[in-house]
Amino acid sequence: MARDFSRSQRVAEQMQRELADIIRAGVHDPRVGMVTITEVVVTRDLEHAKIYFTALDTPEKVLKTMQALNHASGFIRTQLGARMRLRIVPQISFVYDTSVVRGAYMSNLIDKAVSADTSPPDDDSV
Repeated sequence: MARDFSRSQRVAEQMQRELADIIRAGVHDPRVGMVTITEVVVTRDLEHAKIYFTALDTPEKVLKTMQALNHASGFIRTQLGARMRLRIVPQISFVYDTSVVRGAYMSNLIDKAVSADTSPPDDDSV
């Protein structure tokens, strides 16, 4: 019987927890503000990890945050190596996750459509 979760998925989940703590407490770059790690995708050979994050800032600030995180990736990777017992610590890259912004946009569109649908009918149509 196969395992429910592959090793790469378990490593990704542990990395997500550790990364949240490392970024919150260890990265002192002023360009990195409130960042939420939404997902970590690790390759099967555990060589590379793509870290998806969100930040509630303007697009310019988000770009600077992503640059700061990628610049600090060596430090973050060192901290991950100290916290996790892995023979190989994956190379990490940070990617901005647009799903939260798209979800808010879609929710706004749905709210507008529902409010337009529930408005009273015009008197001319009766």
